[in-house]
Amino acid sequence: MSGHRIFTTAFAKVYPMYVQKAERKNRTKEEVDQVICWLTGYDQAGLQRQIDQGHDFETFFAQAPAMHPNSSLITGAVCGVRVEEVEDPLMQKIRYLDKLVDELAKGKKMEKILRG
Repeated sequence: MSGHRIFTTAFAKVYPMYVQKAERKNRTKEEVDQVICWLTGYDQAGLQRQIDQGHDFETFFAQAPAMHPNSSLITGAVCGVRVEEVEDPLMQKIRYLDKLVDELAKGKKMEKILRG
């Protein structure tokens, strides 16, 4: 099965869009970083390294220290696709990230976003 185009897209190209989406709704870059780090296990320095090195999404998630054990609790639709029904593991991780940023932009409380 061939990979989706997003797999080879640089995370650093999409990251500013996540931040812009959140900031338009009065959320912060720090909150975007917090949800990304929660999901992937990166610390702030590791996240910044991924951005600086221009890794694609496939590499970004392959090098992630550890997906959060509660990531499977992320449910709902992103672009009409239910994240819990995505079969490709990499695409599901990307959709999880999209969903978290969506929830942040919609004003959800951080403790709800982080499935705490």
